Amino acid sequence: MTTHQDAPPECPAHDPSQDARGPGGVMRMHSPVFQSDPAELYRALRREHGPVAPILLDGDIPAWLVLGYREVHYVTTNSELFARDSRRWHAWDRIPSDWPLLPYVFHTPSVLFTEGAEHQRRAGAITDVLSQVDQFELRATAEKVADELVDGFAGSGRAELMADFASQVPLRVMAGLFGLSPDETTALEQDMTDSLDDSPEAIQAYMRIHAAMSRLLERGRENPGPDVASRMLAHPAGLEEEGIIQDMISIIAAGQQPTSNWIGNTLRLMLTDDRFAVTLSGGRRSVGQALNEVLWADTPTQNFIGRWAARDTLLAGRRISKGDCLVLGLAAANTDPEVQPDFSAGSVGNQAHLSFSHGEHRCPVPAPEMAEVIARAAVEVLLDRLPDVMLTVPAAEVHWRPSIWMRGPVALPVDFTSI
Repeated sequence: MTTHQDAPPECPAHDPSQDARGPGGVMRMHSPVFQSDPAELYRALRREHGPVAPILLDGDIPAWLVLGYREVHYVTTNSELFARDSRRWHAWDRIPSDWPLLPYVFHTPSVLFTEGAEHQRRAGAITDVLSQVDQFELRATAEKVADELVDGFAGSGRAELMADFASQVPLRVMAGLFGLSPDETTALEQDMTDSLDDSPEAIQAYMRIHAAMSRLLERGRENPGPDVASRMLAHPAGLEEEGIIQDMISIIAAGQQPTSNWIGNTLRLMLTDDRFAVTLSGGRRSVGQALNEVLWADTPTQNFIGRWAARDTLLAGRRISKGDCLVLGLAAANTDPEVQPDFSAGSVGNQAHLSFSHGEHRCPVPAPEMAEVIARAAVEVLLDRLPDVMLTVPAAEVHWRPSIWMRGPVALPVDFTSI
């Protein structure tokens, strides 16, 4: 990776304690600055470096953060130049066995890291399996789950919507698709959270998820049914078992945590923004707008690691060396001032965001549709059942999860008229 100038002290991204900056003044992505106000940090990095900024990952491992909308679009479109096979990385000799980000970058025979014909084979199988999910049945299931959850706290007049609702709806819906028992579902929730946070527990949590998916695969082999594992095993692509396990991990991870945060971020917007408060009791008239706006302004997946340069190249004037790691700044790209819609001016239908990535390695086609069905059902049921729901804390006291990868509230405490 090329050298760069130190950040000037007056730069808004400068941390007086210097903890946020590593050797050469490069911003540490795992510093609290990223977690406390990422939007301002993205703006500061864009001012300092342009659309592609040098950063340091955990352990001061160098990488590039792609901030610009056009640059993220270019990287994800050119999968041969900016490839997904992490074995191309030239930094593996510096990565310890307990590195917190290892679950994100360790090469597995899954759809995430395969390329070319093999990737098309795996992605095609996943698309086929997810396409078998009936959208109307999915909506009905999500509504039933949401209603049951509201029933659980409706009589108390108060709730914490992240733990009691937003995290539970997609988890229980996905559990049904995977054939998970209630006990398995409860254990999986915490493991999913730990594995996606920059946490010391990430690797152990990932291993427990792997074990859970292995059990589901064995169950699907012995007693085939309409669950995801059985359908993956029966698919004519003839996928090997370890690859299926890895793909199942990818599917359930993408279906649970991001959808949970999409629900939470949408509820936060609708409960704190006067533009939505006007029609809050009606709910349905503004839920679609809120869901779309959140994908632009507070996308559930902030950053995604990564792409690895297949050869020396230039990106936005930066010299990218063969084997360099690039982190896709999805949140930064969506808030790029050159492309971000002006929602206050009525830009409610623009869905050109990059929240589900882009190109060959974007989310499989049915996945965003399924996530939207679940998220919309959850928000609409809650607002229909509890039309006077209100936050019990000021908007400024709704804190975000300490994650550089995912974006969601820690808690959404609310009051409402008990029913």
